[in-house]
Amino acid sequence: MSSEVRQFTVGTDDEGVRLDRWFKRHLPQVGFATVSRWARTGQIRVDGKRADPADRLSAGQVLRVPPGGEQTEKGPRLRKPLTEEQRLLAKDMVILRTPAALVLNKPPGLATQGGSGTHEHVDGLLDAYADNNGPRPRLVHRLDKDTSGVLLIARTPGSAAFFSKQLSGRNARKIYWALVMGVPQIEDGLIELPLAKQPGTGGEKMMVDESGEGQSARTRYRVLDRAGNRAAWVELQPLTGRTHQLRVHMAAIGHPIVGDGKYGGKDAFLSGTISRKMHLHARRLIMPAPGGEEIDVTAELPEHFAASMAGLGFDEMDGAQIPLPPPPPPREVKKAEAKAHAKQYRKERRGERRKRGESDGAPKRAPARKGPVKAAGRPAAKGPAKDPAKGPVKPRKR
Repeated sequence: MSSEVRQFTVGTDDEGVRLDRWFKRHLPQVGFATVSRWARTGQIRVDGKRADPADRLSAGQVLRVPPGGEQTEKGPRLRKPLTEEQRLLAKDMVILRTPAALVLNKPPGLATQGGSGTHEHVDGLLDAYADNNGPRPRLVHRLDKDTSGVLLIARTPGSAAFFSKQLSGRNARKIYWALVMGVPQIEDGLIELPLAKQPGTGGEKMMVDESGEGQSARTRYRVLDRAGNRAAWVELQPLTGRTHQLRVHMAAIGHPIVGDGKYGGKDAFLSGTISRKMHLHARRLIMPAPGGEEIDVTAELPEHFAASMAGLGFDEMDGAQIPLPPPPPPREVKKAEAKAHAKQYRKERRGERRKRGESDGAPKRAPARKGPVKAAGRPAAKGPAKDPAKGPVKPRKR
């Protein structure tokens, strides 16, 4: 336990962070109640002035912390030391290292985080990337256990907050490759189907929910190549970030991902030498990084995926020659477009009402609106009508 007054200089990585959050980052052994008491009694000082736990800090400020305050009843849980094999695995996964981030190529079969009965996971390997006396790197997004590919790790608390904001603001472009059963009739499409947790599965499985209770989910896809009518190699771009979104959406349009028995059942497997593992790979990540830089990284295919590509006659280099689709417009642009559309619609409606009022005789009665069109084999959904021949897929212009 410290018996002397301590002084800390706020670093650039803590620019704008709240005082109580600074303690959680750098002195986690000091509880929130202690921080509040110190602030209330004037024992915490920022540049010599009293401070409140909610105050925002600026880089270069000097923080005075009184002695003591460590929680003795229950300290932080000690982590089990990593084995040499685990450290080698952690090292081999790294495909990009920057001051703000580590980018890994996660192998299939390795969970991102721990859970019931899951003891081997990426989160448990992050101590291998920690610098001496530096902050422990942290996850900012996740991949399913059987999905391979690009996984972003933040190296500092400040970069973790930055990357989380970019991901939640849809400023990151995540490109996936998948092998799917059959060939989608529309080769370049947008799937818009809301998703919800499937009852009775404990949240472990998702389903399409068009009752109005499901969360909005949008997936852009396009066919890169086909093996007759047997299978297709597709590029997937999630425009929202729902659990199992890509897997549920592809199964919902009748083309489950090869090896995804959870959502495709027995129809998700190819005969012959094609692996029964899931063929979904986070191929590329493009997103802003702190300092105005950009991360653009590509992950090599795992062994089973590459072997299946060769077995079906697909050439991985063909995918590199196809340019990426344009990024979706930012939320601000979409809001402005929607507002302009609504304004134009109201203007046109006012013109129609004015013309009806000027016409002779009684105004004509407007025809009754028809209800939503039913998609084949699916109950009517709320919202805009859908072409039953196309279902939930909207064709996109190349």
